[in-house]
Amino acid sequence: MQDYTIGQAARLLGVSPDTVRRWADAGRVATHRDENGRRLIGGRDLAAFSVEVGQGAHSEEEEPYTSARNAFPGIVTAVKLGDVAAQVEIQAGPHRLVSLLTREAVEELGLEVGMQATARVKSTNVHIDRT
Repeated sequence: MQDYTIGQAARLLGVSPDTVRRWADAGRVATHRDENGRRLIGGRDLAAFSVEVGQGAHSEEEEPYTSARNAFPGIVTAVKLGDVAAQVEIQAGPHRLVSLLTREAVEELGLEVGMQATARVKSTNVHIDRT
């Protein structure tokens, strides 16, 4: 099973390496050291912890009622308006999401660069690449 450095885990979780170190120091995620003394997190431990972090990201009071379970809270980085359609980009941790929607929807939501927004993804096909 693959091990991850603190920096790699931070990138995968969308947080800073210092946050991962604090979580490890608090015992929230198990670490071990390699022969060079670097702290590592086992792949299975990181996978379980990432689910825990994802489930605790929002309180139930903040969550709107929706069937889309894949939520990516982030910041709007670009809004391109056409006559009818629009393109909105959101940076959610290490993820850049681009959505094509109507201009009317963008205007109704008041989407502007710099504001917080959540991209919700519901798809019939999801492709996974092994890295």
